[in-house]
Amino acid sequence: MRLNGNWSYPNAIRFGAGRISELAEACAEAGIKRPLLVTDRGLADLPITQNALDLLEAAGLGRAMFFEVDANPTDKNLEAGISAFKAGNHDGVVAFGGGSGLDLGKLVAFMAEQTRPVWDFADIGDWWKRANSDAIYPIVAVPTTAGTGSEVGRAGVLTDSQTHVKKIIFHPKVLPAAVICDPELTVGMPKIITVGTGMDAFAHCLEAFSSPFYHPMSQGIALEGMRLVKENLPLAAADPQNLDARAHMMSAAAMGATAFQKGLGAVHSISHPVGAIYNTHHGLTNAVVIPPVLRLNRPAIEERIGEAAAYLGIAGGFDGFFDYVMKLRADLGVPDKLRELGVGTDRIDELADMALEDPTAMGNPVKLTKENTVGLYQACI
Repeated sequence: MRLNGNWSYPNAIRFGAGRISELAEACAEAGIKRPLLVTDRGLADLPITQNALDLLEAAGLGRAMFFEVDANPTDKNLEAGISAFKAGNHDGVVAFGGGSGLDLGKLVAFMAEQTRPVWDFADIGDWWKRANSDAIYPIVAVPTTAGTGSEVGRAGVLTDSQTHVKKIIFHPKVLPAAVICDPELTVGMPKIITVGTGMDAFAHCLEAFSSPFYHPMSQGIALEGMRLVKENLPLAAADPQNLDARAHMMSAAAMGATAFQKGLGAVHSISHPVGAIYNTHHGLTNAVVIPPVLRLNRPAIEERIGEAAAYLGIAGGFDGFFDYVMKLRADLGVPDKLRELGVGTDRIDELADMALEDPTAMGNPVKLTKENTVGLYQACI
């Protein structure tokens, strides 16, 4: 397998099959001597996680793990993680897993020594400047899925356990100091998780590409990320052992999260409240809501999506692209409506209000209003 390299954009990435063996070296690179490995409950006992702990222990870095992390991490998870971090006298975090483990691990390293509540660092204006930058511990990120791209991100998503509102917590130094992207770690994912995380990567690229803000570098990365998903997600879903396809999907995930520095939009602002209230899988929720959002945004993005379709080898401009998305979802077994994920119509007004407050709403090409947001939820559910 020739998909192997050392990258330094947007951070230092050790990419390739088998490179989890370099975990201790990555910790040393980040200046970590007593790491706390943070992951989720589902991964805690799996061989890939135990192997990572073995590698740390063999290098004299201890064997400490925190795994009380929900699928949609909450402030309570964060408090427990910080307590474990301090009790073990740790000096850095290995964030290990999918989006939940990566986000929570990053936020433990960020918040362990802060004196203000975590909500004071929500991604609003320059609120991140309130933090004590010198008190943020180093992070090594090890993704085990190909979706969120949190390993190359400067933020983490956290749900308020009281209000059930998801908030994006941001600081530039939350960007991991070192990353290991090893596609072998993704081989054991169930098909539904491969599909959900892969569609999350696609949604990131699509929304970044559609965003009205100016960021040519992100624009190009988003377009190529969509191509990688188009060519490799069906292969990875059909054959879990296809390491080339899984490697390309890990690249697409990192590219999506790099690209969305340009902005996200209604797919995410609609999905975040649904995940917070109904605890649905984020990537799968994104996949369900993409078509109605494309319809809403068509007047603003038709020409741009037509250009993307041509690059991706899809005939028919916007309509051809839309048909491709619908076929991709059907072929991968993505539910057509949110009701199939347990979402009801009784809280649409509440969901719409939450979506309009979500910071990703500002990046939608068509301005979101209460009326069209309610309409989106009706179409999605």
